[in-house]
Amino acid sequence: MLSKVSSFMVSLPCSRVRGQASMLPNIRKSWFGKHLLYGLGNIALRPIKLLRGGSQLLGVSHFCSISGLDSSLHIELVPCLHDNYAYLLHDIDTGTVGVVDPSDALPVIDALTRRNQNLTYILNTHHHYDHIGGNMELKERYGAKVIGCGKDKDNIPGIDIALHDGDTWMFAGHQVLVMETPGHTQGHISFYFPGCGAIFTGDTLFSLSCGKVFEGNSDQMLASLQKIMALPDDTAIYCGHEYTLSNSKFALSIEPRNKELVEYASQIAQLRYKNLPTIPTTLKMEKHCNPFLRTNSAEIRHSLGIPAAASEAEALGIIRLAKDNF
Repeated sequence: MLSKVSSFMVSLPCSRVRGQASMLPNIRKSWFGKHLLYGLGNIALRPIKLLRGGSQLLGVSHFCSISGLDSSLHIELVPCLHDNYAYLLHDIDTGTVGVVDPSDALPVIDALTRRNQNLTYILNTHHHYDHIGGNMELKERYGAKVIGCGKDKDNIPGIDIALHDGDTWMFAGHQVLVMETPGHTQGHISFYFPGCGAIFTGDTLFSLSCGKVFEGNSDQMLASLQKIMALPDDTAIYCGHEYTLSNSKFALSIEPRNKELVEYASQIAQLRYKNLPTIPTTLKMEKHCNPFLRTNSAEIRHSLGIPAAASEAEALGIIRLAKDNF
């Protein structure tokens, strides 16, 4: 059912799938009470949908999507720069459109122009240029409001709305939980949409890896990853980069007997051979395969010489250093 196109953008109707909402650190009681029942949906398969657009640089030429239950929120993946992903959010009931981490304005403008859409919001996970590079051009063209972390407000171009850990914010009719996830940067946040089980993790959590620890430390990164791990297993992870193939090679080098990882790595290789994206991944898959979420793995610790008595944060730091030097 796959057919080639010159480049792509994938449209995913966003919905909550299997699982139940779980208690998270710093979640306001009012937010949690309202959304306790968000995790009761069932998966439904929909036909493949292929859309034109995107970036030749990323090497993506076609994609098939598996959609869930009907929802008014659609997520569209937009390749940018060499290996970045921005994400268009479209509420079909109100026409509200947002974009997460537009590193480059042009691919986003192209996508909006093809769909005759305006842009209402720009959501930034952190201040690195490859996540905010398109902010000002998009803001000036569409009058969009920029949303970012209050701790990072001096570094986010054009910021209008500063949010903090545990805040809830409305995107059209969809509540968004703001989760501070520092480590990669001090002001990093992730945007969690509990109603459809999706989280935008920027450069905190990748498929089979985590971000480099630039401004924070291993304790902060571990706490951020654990906060994300407290979400339901079926949460869809939308990260900032297409790094999964190279990440899989490192993960296999330190945990080669992980059967689920071996199988996942094979799937990843097939997807990238066909120029398909590997994102979104799921939290369940990452828990089983991502070495940065598996700091207690005896095999990983043996491979890297991590003492059994070492803390999880110490183990994470050693794994990160090994990945940096891989």
